[in-house]
Amino acid sequence: MNTIFRNRKEAGSTLALELAAYVDRPETIVLGLARGGVPVAHEIAKKLHLPLDVCLVKKLGLPWNREVAVGVVAEEALLHNYTGNITIIDEKKTQLYGLDRETIKEMAASAKAELRWRDRTYRRYRPMMSISNRIVIVVDDGIATGLTMQAAVKVLRKHLPQKIIVAAPVASIGAIESLKTEVDDIISLVTPQWGAISFWYKDYNSISDRQICDLLSQETRIDSDDVGRFNEAVLPQQDDLSKQTHTNTTSLQELKVRSSVYA
Repeated sequence: MNTIFRNRKEAGSTLALELAAYVDRPETIVLGLARGGVPVAHEIAKKLHLPLDVCLVKKLGLPWNREVAVGVVAEEALLHNYTGNITIIDEKKTQLYGLDRETIKEMAASAKAELRWRDRTYRRYRPMMSISNRIVIVVDDGIATGLTMQAAVKVLRKHLPQKIIVAAPVASIGAIESLKTEVDDIISLVTPQWGAISFWYKDYNSISDRQICDLLSQETRIDSDDVGRFNEAVLPQQDDLSKQTHTNTTSLQELKVRSSVYA
């Protein structure tokens, strides 16, 4: 029987249990990939008493089918000391669908414009959090190919974080394979061979920009009494953070054992 999350909120609450080692750690922050990753990240940040921010990347979908991603763009505006663009293109897919270089450039330009708008909208009243020398938990609602997360990781690496932890309720085995040497740890509850991320959710409705702004405006750092109750109820007693984390040499087999596979 396949695991199906009721919605992103439930998925985030469940995923938070696997990130127990990071509860109330002042050097740790949670970043949600907009848009779908933010509700998941919000639940994790709230459960673990950690600050929340957004990580802006944009898929490049086919002009006639936006759901089919052929690349990802991260806008340079997110990196205030960086003057280039981070763009990842799936060359096999662009050849398969007959996309020429000019079409790809137009798609990328449109995506960058949208990212700039989102940056102004989401961070209108709050600056981007400092990432340097911090443990960063990067969250999405699911990782199918790994392209989007790869772009996010490339952006974050330029900020020189202490560690990057990728967390998602669902991550395909192929995506884990593509990311395992790029990050310090990968946490997933379900690791299917393939399939759409929406298959694992009962409610997988689109997330609006207003919903993102509402979630980012909410305080996720709860008081110490609530943290204590959360520890007693659901978190394992673990004093050594290193016992809960993998290094970037973790094998795919070890990651699969760490994950709960319900497919």
